[in-house]
Amino acid sequence: MLFLKTNFQRCMPLKLSLMVCLVAFMICSKGQSFIGQREVVNFTKQAYNAGRQNWKILQDKQGRCYFANNEGVLIFDGSFWKLYPLPNKTIVWSFDFGNDNKLYVGGQDEIGYFGTNKYGNLSYTSLKELLDTEDQKFADVWNIVHLGNDVFFRTTSKIFRYHDGKITVLLPWSAWGYMGIYNNQLIAHDEEKGIMVLHNNQWQTLVPGSALPAGFYITGMAPYDNGSLITTAKNGLFVLNDKGINSFQAQGTSAMQGFTSVIQLNNGSYLLGTYNNGIIHIQANGALIEAFTKAEGLQNNNIKSLLADQFHNIWVGLENGISFIPFNSAIKHINPPVFNDASGFAMALHEQQLFFGLSNGIYSLPITNTLDLSFTLNNVHRIAEGQTWQLYHYKNLLLAGKEEGFFQYNNSSFTPIDVSTGYWTFKPYDAKNDSFALAAGNYLGLHLFSYQNNHFINKGIIPNLNTSARYVEYDSALHCIWVSHPYRGVYKINLQNNNVQLYTAANGLPSTLNNHVFKIKNEILIATEKGIYTYNATTDNFQSSASYQPIFDSLSIRYLKDDAAGNIWFVHEKTIGVVDFSTSKPFIVYLPELSGKILSGFEHVFPIDQKNIFISGESGFYHLNYLQYKQNIHPLTVYIRNVNAKNKEANMVFGGFYGEPNADASQSAENFPSITHKYNSVQFQYSVAFDEQQSSIEYRYWLKGFDKEWSEWTKKSEKEYTNLPAGFYTFQIQARNNLNNTSAISSYSFYILPPWYKSIWAYLVYGILLIVMIMFLYKFQENKIQQKQEKRMLEERKKYEEEQRNLEYQHQLALEKAEKELIQLKNEKLESEINFKNAELASTAMNLVQKKEFLLKIKDELSKINKSGKEQIELNELKKILKELSEEKNLNDEWEQFSVHFNQVHSNFLLKLKSLYPDLTANELKLCAYLRMNLSSKEIAQLMSISTRGVEIGRYRLRKKLQIPSDANLFRFLLDIEESNTDGVSSINEKND
Repeated sequence: MLFLKTNFQRCMPLKLSLMVCLVAFMICSKGQSFIGQREVVNFTKQAYNAGRQNWKILQDKQGRCYFANNEGVLIFDGSFWKLYPLPNKTIVWSFDFGNDNKLYVGGQDEIGYFGTNKYGNLSYTSLKELLDTEDQKFADVWNIVHLGNDVFFRTTSKIFRYHDGKITVLLPWSAWGYMGIYNNQLIAHDEEKGIMVLHNNQWQTLVPGSALPAGFYITGMAPYDNGSLITTAKNGLFVLNDKGINSFQAQGTSAMQGFTSVIQLNNGSYLLGTYNNGIIHIQANGALIEAFTKAEGLQNNNIKSLLADQFHNIWVGLENGISFIPFNSAIKHINPPVFNDASGFAMALHEQQLFFGLSNGIYSLPITNTLDLSFTLNNVHRIAEGQTWQLYHYKNLLLAGKEEGFFQYNNSSFTPIDVSTGYWTFKPYDAKNDSFALAAGNYLGLHLFSYQNNHFINKGIIPNLNTSARYVEYDSALHCIWVSHPYRGVYKINLQNNNVQLYTAANGLPSTLNNHVFKIKNEILIATEKGIYTYNATTDNFQSSASYQPIFDSLSIRYLKDDAAGNIWFVHEKTIGVVDFSTSKPFIVYLPELSGKILSGFEHVFPIDQKNIFISGESGFYHLNYLQYKQNIHPLTVYIRNVNAKNKEANMVFGGFYGEPNADASQSAENFPSITHKYNSVQFQYSVAFDEQQSSIEYRYWLKGFDKEWSEWTKKSEKEYTNLPAGFYTFQIQARNNLNNTSAISSYSFYILPPWYKSIWAYLVYGILLIVMIMFLYKFQENKIQQKQEKRMLEERKKYEEEQRNLEYQHQLALEKAEKELIQLKNEKLESEINFKNAELASTAMNLVQKKEFLLKIKDELSKINKSGKEQIELNELKKILKELSEEKNLNDEWEQFSVHFNQVHSNFLLKLKSLYPDLTANELKLCAYLRMNLSSKEIAQLMSISTRGVEIGRYRLRKKLQIPSDANLFRFLLDIEESNTDGVSSINEKND
C-alpha cells in the first residue's frame, strides 16, 4: 500500500492509455489461472424477461435474489423470475433492505418501498408525497443505504433521510458523488469538500477533497481491516481508515484501473468488478488469485454489480444479463483451450505430472504440492497426438493404449512397443520367473508381455480368444484372467493351459449382454443389468453378490472403480455416483451435476485422494473435491412461492411472502385465508434458493386434511389439488438434495369455505324454514289427525253399512243358493225322469226290434214249413197264422206307444216336426225319430222292415222334403228342430244355410 501521490493528476494521456492496455493484457494473460474452472450459469435478458443491465444485487433471508434492473426490481426465487416495475417505469439504480425488512428503492423522481399486502404479494408505497414540493424533482437515486432505523437515498443534488415516517433533506456543498457505510457511520463523497461523515446529524470531513485525485469517483466499498477497501471509476483501489485514504496496489492492476464494484468473500479475499476485464479475484494483500472473464464463461466483461450469497456463491450483474458463479462448488471443469474440446478417456499420475488421455492426444500438466489439484496453474501441453484409450502407471512406468498400438512414456515422449493393432487396457498378472508380466487387451484379443532388462517382450496372443478385449482383470486366487465382452458374455482364461471358457446367461448371469468385469477390493465383480454378480468356483457359475446386493439391489451398473479410502465409484445408466464407506452403513451419493456430461460408454474415474477425483467427460475432464463436496452441506430453505385458487382462471391467494420482503417469518393464524368453494382447486408452487446443487433438489409434500401421508420425492416444483371439499387444510413442503440434506418443513394453511348452500347464512335460513316447516307440519298434522278421526268415523260407518250390505248379500246368496239347489234338485229329478224315459224308450225300441226280429224269424220258419209240405199241419191253419203275423196292427200299437214316449223325452219332437212339415208321412216321421236317436241305417232298416238301401232312399227323399242342403248334417238339423220353437223354421233354415 502506498499513500496517494498528487502526481496521479499529472499523468500524460499517452501514458494512461499505455498503462490501461498493459493492465488489460496482464489480466487477460491470466484469464485461466487454474486448470480447474467453475461452470458459470448464465441468465440472458430473454430468460428473465427484463432490462439488460443490473445495477445492484441483494438476497433476502429466505434466499431470494433481488436485482436492481433497468425495468424495475427483478426477483429470482430459484425457479422463477418476476419483475416489479416502479409506478413511473424508470430505472432502479439501487435498493436496500431496511431494519423493518422492507425493500427501499429509488428511480427517477421516485422513492419508496416494497412491502407486502395481506395476500403475500409485494406492493409498492411511494414516499414522494412526504417531500416538499420543491424537493420532489431530484432526477435519479444512485445509492440507498440503511443505518439503524434510518434509510438514506442519494441523488446528485440531495440526500433524503427517511426516519419514523418523515423525510429530511441533506444538501451537498457541490454535488454528492457517492454514499455508503463506513465503520457503522454514513459517509458521502462531496465533489468539492471530499469524503464526509455524518456525526450527530452534522457533516464532518473525513478526507478533504484536496487529498483526492482529480476525477475521483467512488464505485464501491467493502470492509477491510479496520476500514474499507474502495474501488473507483478510473483511479484504481484505495483503503480508507481513520488515518486517511491510501492507494492499494493489487497484482495485475494499476493506479489507473477502473473498477465498478467490490465485495469481500467469507475467506477474506475480494472480488473486483471491472468495466472491461471481468472479475478479478485477489487476496487481502493484493495477490492475484484468478480472473473471471468471458473466456471463463461470463456473458460479457462489463461488471455492474456483485453479490456473495448465503452459500458463498457469486451473483454477477452484467452490462447485458446475469451470471451465477458456483464459487463454492466442489466440481470444476478441466478443459483448457489446448484440449480443443476433445473427449476425455484416461488419466494417470507419473513423475509429478498429470497425464490426460483424450480423443485427440495425450497431454501433461506439472503439479506442485497443492492439496486441491484443480488450483494447479494451467501449464498443460501436448505430448502425443491420436486417439488414446488408456494410460496406465505401474512400477515407475507409464503405458499408453492408443488406436495405433501399445506405447511407453520415455523422456517426455511416447515410444511404440507394439503397433500391430490398437490397445485398450493393461493389467499385470503373476507369472513364474517373471517379476513383471503384463496382460494387454487389444482389438484382436489378449496379448501377454514380459518386462525384462528395461524392455517389453511380446509373449504372444492367447489362442481361442478371437474377440476384442477391452475389459480385462487378473484373478490371483484362481490364477486366471477374466475378459468381458458387452455382447458375448464373460471369458475365463486359465493361464496354466490357456483354456478359454465362455460364461453367458446359461451360467447364472442375468443376461449375456452388457456384462463388465472389474476388480474391486481385490475381488472379481461383474457389473450387470441386474446388479453385481460374483463367480462361484464350486458350482462354476455366477451368482448375485451377497455383499453388494444390499447396496445396489438390481441397479444396472456399467462401471466400477474403488479408491484408496475404500469408496466405490460407479455409473448407473448415465449418472455417476459413489458408495461411501466412511460410516458404519455404506450409503450412495449421486452427482447429478455431472448427469449427461460424462463420456457414456467410456466412463473413467481416476481417484488420487478424497480431494482429487478426476472423471472423464464429453469435453475434457471434471475434478471433484469429494471431501469439500460432502462438507458443502448448508441448510436448505424451501418456501412456498405461490398459491393459486382455480376455477376457470387462476386467482392468486398467496404471493410467497409471509411478512415483509426480508422477514424470515411464517404464516400466522390470522392470515389463514378462506377460499370460496367456487375456487376449490388449489395449486402450490415452491422452490429453494438457487445454488450449485440445484439440479439435485427433490421435493415431497403433504396436504393435511386431504392426504394420508407424505408423497414420494419428486423433482416437480408444483402440486395441484382439484375439487377439495370444504374444510381446513395445511400444505407442507420439504426439500432435499443428493447428499440427503433435508430442509425444514414450510407450511401454508387455508380454509375451503362450504358452498353457499352450506354457509352460516344458509343454515340460518334453513333454521327459520325448519321452524316454519315444523309449525306448518304441526298444524298440518293436527288437521290430518282430525281428518283421520273423521275419516275413521266415516269409514266405520261405511264399514257398518258395508257389513250390513254384506249380510244382506250373503242372505240373498243363501236364498239364491237354496233356490239354485232346489232347481238343481228339480233338474236332477227331471234328468232322472228323462233318463228313465230314455231307458224306457230305448227298451221299447229294443223290444220293437226284438219283436220284429222274432216275428220275422217265425215268418221265415213258417214259410219254410209251408214250402216243405212235410209236416202234418193243416194248410188252412197255417195260412191263418201267417196272415195274423203279417198284420201290422199290433206293430202300429207298438209305434203309438213309442211315439208318445219319444215326444215326452224329446220335447214333442215329432209334434214339432209334423207342425213344421205337415206333408211328412208316418214312415217319414218314424225315419226322423230313428235318425234323431242316432240309430244306424241297419238298425233303422230292421225297425222299418226295409232294406238298408231303402233307408238311404228315405234319407234322400226326407232331405228334399225338408229342403236340407246336401252338405248339411241331417242329425244336426233334427236336433235344432227339437231345441227350437214351433215357429223357428226360418231360423233353422238360416242355420243350415
